[in-house]
Amino acid sequence: MTIFPSLKIPNTLAAGPGPGNTDPRVLEAFASAGVADHMQLDVLRGMVEAKQMLREVFGTKNVYTYGIAGTGWSGLDSLQSAILPGDKVVAFNNGTFSGIDCLTIRMKASTPDDLAANPMNPQPANVIVVNVPHGQSVTGEMVDQALAEHKPMWAFMAHWETGSGRINDIKGFNDACAKHGAMGLVDAVSSLGVSDFNIDDYPAIVGWASCPQKGVLALPLTYAPVSFRDEYIDVVRKRGCYNYVNHPILNARHWGIIDGKDVPTPSYHQTHSGYAVASFHEALRILLMHGRAQKAADYAFHEKVLRTAVEEMGCEVTSNMTSLVVLNLPGALAGKEKELVGNCRARGFAIWPTLSEPVQVRIGILNQLNEEAITDIVGRFADAMIEMGADVDKDAILANVKSAFTPRLKNSA
Repeated sequence: MTIFPSLKIPNTLAAGPGPGNTDPRVLEAFASAGVADHMQLDVLRGMVEAKQMLREVFGTKNVYTYGIAGTGWSGLDSLQSAILPGDKVVAFNNGTFSGIDCLTIRMKASTPDDLAANPMNPQPANVIVVNVPHGQSVTGEMVDQALAEHKPMWAFMAHWETGSGRINDIKGFNDACAKHGAMGLVDAVSSLGVSDFNIDDYPAIVGWASCPQKGVLALPLTYAPVSFRDEYIDVVRKRGCYNYVNHPILNARHWGIIDGKDVPTPSYHQTHSGYAVASFHEALRILLMHGRAQKAADYAFHEKVLRTAVEEMGCEVTSNMTSLVVLNLPGALAGKEKELVGNCRARGFAIWPTLSEPVQVRIGILNQLNEEAITDIVGRFADAMIEMGADVDKDAILANVKSAFTPRLKNSA
């Protein structure tokens, strides 16, 4: 028998699309939680309070707003579980993660014959995937055209697509769903807690799912926020779904949501961790204390500083998200994206390549909203570029970063 030494994982600078660097206060909440079972009163109180905070974060009065235990994929599994075999769906794909969402939808909407024909990648005729070229956003016009042609029961889109760094047109998507009678479903994994929006402003979108590890910045394995309108819940109530653990209605019972109402005493659904509840609760507190509008403005400012710096290094930025910069390297380094990323990651600077073609570099700023963090990211990326042979004036670029923060510091003084 081999007894391995105790696992030690060093700190790294998480400067990719997510997970982001967890706030020390969230880690402290996790580590200091007492040993308690999943029905202990403080654990249940924490879940009820988290549910209430999530409604503020989402900007909604939806009663069915709570957390699905796990990562963002757990929340998306719950969101998409209302789709049954044979349902007609139009789904939009403009990057790695909306592409995986589309595969999930094809699986859920497949008949047994569809699955047997291609078990790992079914192609049911009732699911129409609209593929938008990498680096482009889904527009309202695209959605309107596709829904007018296919008249689906469901329509799906990612709000912010992390694979390509593109923001998709959420208002255009909502308006097209309302116009054509489709029920909208949205992946808000990369936008919730970063962008300032209220989901109640988009009533044709009946279901939303996010994640704990990006804008919310809880630990990656806590709770994936979801929110469902009554129209969505009515469909599940009437038809059911092939799910239990992530069931949109049954799961809500543990959060004190029963028969469409908040109740004082939650009911057992599955075993929850007091550690996860405590850290998720603290992450939501931090987000709301920061303020949604202020946090969104802070992301926009810091992304602009980073974007300007990498452009000064000769890179071409193709993204329009405010928590992530997706870029092409200058001509002399073209084709060396994975090598550069590998060099950075070997030094504890965790940036990412894109996970689908074309290969680009992704640099994220989740929970890096201060001058010291942005200066560190820019400096490390400049060093990596110089090591690869790029002609980069690191000192001049860092001086420009400092200048960008000077008016902001004066205003806050």
